[in-house]
Formats: sequence, structure tokens, C-alpha cells
Amino acid sequence: MKNIIKILALGALLTSCDDLFKPAIENNLGFDYMYENSDYAENILGNGYTRIPNSSYAFSEVATDDAVSNNSSNDYRSMATGSWSSTDNPMERWRNCRAGIQYMNLFLANADGVQWVEDEMASQMYNDRLKGEAYGMRAMFMYYLLQAHGGWTADGELLGIPIVTEPEDVNSDFNLPRNTFEECMQALYDDIDMALDLLPTDYENISSASDIPEKYSSQGATVTQYNRVFGTLFKGRFSGRIAEAIRAQAALLAASPAYQDGTTTTWSDVADYAAVLLDHIGGPTGMDADGWTWYTNTSEIAALTSGECPDEIIWRGQISSSNSLETDNYPPSIYGSGRVNPTQNLVDAFPMANGYPITDAASGYDAGNPYDNRDPRLSTYILCNGQTAGSSSTVIYTAADGTTTDALNNEEGYSTRTGYYMRKLLRQDINLNPTVNSTQNHYNAYIRYTEMFLIYAEAANEAYGPTSGGTHDYSAYDVVKAIRARAGVGTDNGDAYLESIKNDQDKMRELIRNERRLELCFEGFRFWDLRRWEEDLTEKAMGVSITGSGTLTS
Repeated sequence: MKNIIKILALGALLTSCDDLFKPAIENNLGFDYMYENSDYAENILGNGYTRIPNSSYAFSEVATDDAVSNNSSNDYRSMATGSWSSTDNPMERWRNCRAGIQYMNLFLANADGVQWVEDEMASQMYNDRLKGEAYGMRAMFMYYLLQAHGGWTADGELLGIPIVTEPEDVNSDFNLPRNTFEECMQALYDDIDMALDLLPTDYENISSASDIPEKYSSQGATVTQYNRVFGTLFKGRFSGRIAEAIRAQAALLAASPAYQDGTTTTWSDVADYAAVLLDHIGGPTGMDADGWTWYTNTSEIAALTSGECPDEIIWRGQISSSNSLETDNYPPSIYGSGRVNPTQNLVDAFPMANGYPITDAASGYDAGNPYDNRDPRLSTYILCNGQTAGSSSTVIYTAADGTTTDALNNEEGYSTRTGYYMRKLLRQDINLNPTVNSTQNHYNAYIRYTEMFLIYAEAANEAYGPTSGGTHDYSAYDVVKAIRARAGVGTDNGDAYLESIKNDQDKMRELIRNERRLELCFEGFRFWDLRRWEEDLTEKAMGVSITGSGTLTS
């Protein structure tokens, strides 16, 4: 009887769902609808915003020497242990970014036919601004595609991706050859130039007609019209400042050792592009004093209005009240899963508070007390044995002979595998106890000023040497000194280590790369940096086993 009932039910289902057997009338909206409905047209552009590649923290550091994961199914852990292939590639960006370019091309090909608003002047400005956003995001997608998929052929040609600037349809040729990396970079630069021509540096209200760009004031635009289109209401949208930052990021990639023989972008170009951003804030003197702890500057976060960025942030995601990062990464004794475990490799990269590397005889490093007198960023970004975490300042013991689930390898899938837990990006004022399960405001930083400072330092050192800024008023040395001083490194001795190497380009290069490793840890940079520097991607990830009788790195 049960079988008969099943057959009858299936028959009824098939009768009512005839679309399974013949095509249904599709409810797709055509371009005519787009031209007459600006909201629909803008939603095509909005698709690009949903595809920003670094819009969330994926912790690709697990595939490097900076971290491991206690989650056996973590994609980056699988990659690090040899399961990386074209069909199982967590670094793949082809589908998402190519789709993003398709949507930008669709928008750009049709935007001129849209009536954005009834006010003709405002409609023109809307069209310009939105096209500027599309050009900028198309350049952004190109950058991420080149980073992930550009490379050298067996016969020594540096290739990028197929350059596509028109919408594709069913009749398009989907077997286009790759353009050269250089051609892709020039296409990216062209798109950035278009974006900069159409977008304001920032979205701000103006109060005087003299502030209206000439191309609009000459047509009679008013302050009200300008603010309607380019005013503070649109903070958070793609801006000229963001376009400038992406240009600097892409140029850094092109000038790096892995790519520099196949492009015309020079280190001097990179320094110039980064300096455009830094000059907006007055160079190193404008560095945000609290920028290195942006994710936990609680009063600053609480005061942010819609789309507004603090001084450290160039572009950010939306603010949301959550505890997902903490749930994943707090130690298990305070109800977390302890997912991302920093390595001993990364811990050893933090210098002493006096600025000297721990391998330097002048550092004062004590292997018996390895966390004493260290760079303050170590205890800020990484949770070490005996330190506190969480809203109740719980002491966390990660020692191998510890008695809680925080102990090394105590419980698979929860306990640390390295002797460390990640602290960076986490708010410590969250209580995950199920009876409380509190949340706090978070946002993801897409682009930070610290990254731009480090781009400039790297490029200026290569282009001009450590202490020269070329045509700029500050050098790689000036930037590195400011970054370290901000964190409290070398402040008691004038940063004697930095002073000792400031005329050595090779040692300055090593220091800049290390500062980049520390300042940007757990923000998705390490893998790509190692790749563009042509450094070892298979460096063994180390941990520490602490017992009552001492420590053992393994």
C-alpha cells in the first residue's frame, strides 16, 4: 500500500510541474526594462559589489608558514598538505572575477541608455559616477585575476587573461587566447584612469559652487545637484581613492620579482602610485596612531556612521553585530573552536621590543622566557601560553601538559595544533557562554592605509634605496620607522636596529618584508606575497610544545 501511495504522489507532482518536460516562459527582464528602470540597471552594477574577492576573511595563511588549522576539512589545510589541483583550488578566482567583469561590461554597454532621474543634469552625473564605479571594479577584478592566474608559459612568455570589454552572450567566442600580462596591466591602468576621471576622490557634500568640477559647473550644475550624486550619501561606494589604491596594489604585483621581467611597470611607478594615497594624509606623519588595532578600536567602531571609514581604512565592508570570528577562533575553554593556529615561524618573526630580531645577539632574547620584552604586536595579534582572552580575561594555557581543552592537541578540532591561538581580528569583549552568547560590531577591512605605506616602503627601497624618496618627501626608512614606532617597537633606543641597517638595501628589503608579514598577518596577504617574491611556499609550519620541564619546537 505504501508503494502505491508513493506512485500516486509522484504522478500528481509530475502533472503539476510540466516545466520539467518543456521550457517554461522565462521571466527575464530585457534591456528595454533596464533603460526605463534605473533601480534595475543599478542592480547590474551592484552585482560587482557582491563579488569583491577579499570581502571576508578566508585565512589563506593556513596554506603558508604563518598558520595551520585544527579543522581537518579546511580547504587551505588540504592545499598545504598536497591536495591542491585545478579541480580543488581554494585560491581560484576565475569564475567569480570573470563573472564580475561580465556584469561590469553589461552595465557599461547599456548605462548611457538609462534615464537615471528626471533631472537631466543629475542624470548625466549619475551616469558618469556609476560608470566610474564599473570601470574601477573591472580593474579590481582584473587585478585579482592576474594575481591568481597570471604566469609564465613553458617557453618564457608572461601571460595574463583574455581581455574582454564587451558583454558576452551565447554567440561569443569563449576560447579566446590569453593576452599578455603587460596588455592586461595596460587595460587595468586604462580602466583606473577612466574611473578617476569620473569619480570624486571621496564622497563628500560641498557647500560652494566653486567646488563643483568644471565639467559640470560649465553646464550649470548646482551644489544641490552635485551633492545629490556625489555627496556623503554614497560613502562606501567605489571612489577615486579606492581606484588609486587598487592601482598601487596591481603595480606592486607587476613590479615584483615573479613578474617584473614581463612588464613595463617599474618600482618607481609603484612608489609614485602609493605616494598618491599617502600624500592625501600628509605621508608618514598622517599615519593613524591606532591603525594597527583598527579591528578592536571599540569607541571608533561604535561611532562610525553608514559608509564612513576611520583614518586607517580606505575601503571597508558593512558593520554587523556578530560573533562568528570569535566562535571560530576563541580558545575552546571560552567556547570557541580555536580554528586558526599561528605558527612558531610567525611568532619568531616578531622582534624584541627594542627592535632587534630575536636571532640578533643584541636583542636580549631569552629562550626560557620567549614572550618577555617582545614587540607589542605579538601579544596583540597572537595568544600565547599563559595570556588572557575573552570578556572575563580567562587565562589560556596551551602547554602540552595543560589540563584544559586549550592545551596542545588536547581535543581534535578544538585545541591548538601549534601552541598558539589567533587573537588578531577578534574582539575580546564578547562572551560566548551559551547563557550569554553576546555579539559586538565588526567590519571587514578591504583596503587599509597600512598596506599602502608598506607598498610604498617596498617600492621606494627598490627604486631609490632605503633613505631616499626620489621625488617624494619621505623614504622607505621613514615609513618603516613610523610603523614600528606606532606599535611601540624601538621607542626606548631610537630603533637602534633600524638605524644599523638603514643604508643597506638588502637588509632593509628583508625588514620591510617582515614588517608586511607582521602588520598584515591573517588578512590574506602571506600566500600571495611569497608567490610574487618567489619565496618558498613549502616552508614547514612549526609549533611549540611547552611542558613543565621547558619548551620544544617541532
